[in-house]
Amino acid sequence: MPMQLILTQDVAHLGKAGELVTVKSGYGRNYLMPRGMAVSATAENKSELDHRKRQVDARVAKERATAASLADRISGMTLQFERLVGEDDRMFGSVTGRDLARQLEVAGVVIDSRQIEMGDPVKAIGKHEVSVRLGAGTTAVLKFWVTAKAKE
Repeated sequence: MPMQLILTQDVAHLGKAGELVTVKSGYGRNYLMPRGMAVSATAENKSELDHRKRQVDARVAKERATAASLADRISGMTLQFERLVGEDDRMFGSVTGRDLARQLEVAGVVIDSRQIEMGDPVKAIGKHEVSVRLGAGTTAVLKFWVTAKAKE
């Protein structure tokens, strides 16, 4: 006779943690429950599962809202960098993800430089765009200019 269980951890070929599954009673009673992989699907356990799901959903929604507002702020910005140039407008040095993160911090947006998807450092004068991963599946596009600094 089948029984219903709530998984407490991911089980291969059965389901993910927090899912309500139906298994044969011997499998549930002799394998899943003794190893702490599942608990019986009583009314109390179901209501606790629903409560946890609501908490997780609320936290995820809050993170998405925060990331979306941050993405709007970043997408509306245009940063400016001045670098010394030599002959043929070749830059001395480059603009890196750390430079972008520092400039964003000055503007009031604190992010980790590893969130900036840049590839190679920028070594050319002009307008550039990079992607910024903000979490919760949100990405922003950051625009910046690199201009030639007058020689002193």
